Amino acid sequence: MSAALTPIEIEEKSFELAQRKARVYSDSSLVPKEYQKNIGNVLIAQNMAQRMGADPLMVMQNLYIVHGKPGWSAQFLIACFNECGRFSAIKYKFVGEPGSDSHGCIAYATELASGEIVEGPCVTIGMAKAEGWHGKAGSKWKTIPDLMMRYRAATFLVRCTAPEIGLGLQTSDEIIDTIEGRVTSRHSEPVATSDIAALLGNESDASELTADSYEPEGAESGNV
Repeated sequence: MSAALTPIEIEEKSFELAQRKARVYSDSSLVPKEYQKNIGNVLIAQNMAQRMGADPLMVMQNLYIVHGKPGWSAQFLIACFNECGRFSAIKYKFVGEPGSDSHGCIAYATELASGEIVEGPCVTIGMAKAEGWHGKAGSKWKTIPDLMMRYRAATFLVRCTAPEIGLGLQTSDEIIDTIEGRVTSRHSEPVATSDIAALLGNESDASELTADSYEPEGAESGNV
């Protein structure tokens, strides 16, 4: 009968297994370029995925660096909330007069354990203008305001109700909206090892966030 493994031996075997899995991902052309042939980056992404209860490939495909700051895609954050098992899927309701500053969106969901309906803050066009999100050159708030309101309202709901789902990180579109000046690039880059390693021990930067030049993918009314 073989002797039981010590905690150190268990940790070493677990790390070896993680390395083998990481090597498979790093050899794939389906992962973002910063993870290809870079086992270290993949290992850190796997660590974050484990903490979130998410698929490692999903994490690698949805974690971005926008002007030096890491952030999730809004779709990923919403999907994590919808699939966490604690709430119903996020839904939306619009208030105010369309085309006016009072036009706004509220994201809400039902807490399954209690049946309580939880709502995030109302996001209005007036808020977008006051915060400077609406007036930037190339702002998506001017061209697709209903979609931008849905994303911002959903992000607020997740942050107010279950911030641990996103590990305290902002979304990439929120980061762009909080950066003054014109955004010079419409593309984000996957996170480098040093960036992720730094944020693994620091979840304190959770200021409010959205995207002017980030191109969000379709969120429709009702379930996302």
